[in-house]
Amino acid sequence: MNGKSASPDVRRKLVEFDAESWHALDLLARDRDATFQELADEAFRDLLAKHHRPVGLRDALRRSAAGPASARKLRSRKD
Repeated sequence: MNGKSASPDVRRKLVEFDAESWHALDLLARDRDATFQELADEAFRDLLAKHHRPVGLRDALRRSAAGPASARKLRSRKD
């Protein structure tokens, strides 16, 4: 864990990859000089954006301020 203390709001999950996917992700991380965590963070942010889900409080507030249609879309997904 890079010698850093995890903040109390950090959650961990064990994720299993097949060998081909793992090797492809490892190669991508090396090519981009990135950590696996950085790749995972990017992938999950992209997934949330694809499904029009806010990433955090700031994003949720921005979307709700965009107009009633955006706010309705967010509320309907919570139900």
